[in-house]
Amino acid sequence: MALFEVRGVRKAFARQVVLDELDFDIFEREVVTIIGESGSGKSILLKALMGLIEIDAGTIRFDDKVVSGASEKEWMRIRRRIGMLFQESALFDSLNVYENVAYALREQTDMTDEEIAKRVDETLTLVGLPGIEAMWPADLSGGMRKRVALARAVAVRPEIVFYDEPAEGLDPINVTRVNRLLLGLQKSLNVTSVVVTHNLKAAFAISDRLALIHDGKVAATGVPKSFLDSQDPIVREFIGERMRRVLRAS
Repeated sequence: MALFEVRGVRKAFARQVVLDELDFDIFEREVVTIIGESGSGKSILLKALMGLIEIDAGTIRFDDKVVSGASEKEWMRIRRRIGMLFQESALFDSLNVYENVAYALREQTDMTDEEIAKRVDETLTLVGLPGIEAMWPADLSGGMRKRVALARAVAVRPEIVFYDEPAEGLDPINVTRVNRLLLGLQKSLNVTSVVVTHNLKAAFAISDRLALIHDGKVAATGVPKSFLDSQDPIVREFIGERMRRVLRAS
């Protein structure tokens, strides 16, 4: 049974249809990466799965319960089971690293100050940044900001983590570091990971399954190798022959 089941989802902004009768499943403990051209609706789909935007038609089920059309109060309960790494990290600049990572723990749990301090320390260690609790976001490099944002996303130990362009703006070394962290957290926390990215090398390196959005629908889905071997013209045009050679060699 799918953890998320999306059926016939449609979302338009004015006359622009972004998602059009889209069907999609997310299974427990997999790393599934959503790929597609800029503006294809990848991030819109993530927001719909978190109840941050309302869909126009169709249904979204989470843990075998219909959640599309749920109230904000109901979505707040659902979001406690979900971690989110935003594209721009979205750290609170007025809070130090400790308070950023502790924020959701204070808001969503009944943990004591001592328990929160222990969880923050454990989580910063998980992302390879022990002992930086007193630092401020302005003092962090781009790669460090991403990792602190990731620590904040997983501090509450969610069942599923959404990553919106986790490698955006990072140099190749930090892209590799974030990929390894994602896979390490996947294993150590036993979570389900849903990644949106335009970085095909990263997508092929981390994913159990890929899903290509084209014309508002999931045009193709499968293991990374199936995309390299695909004769589907949509898949072949999206990847391109040059990138196909790069991916086969990596």
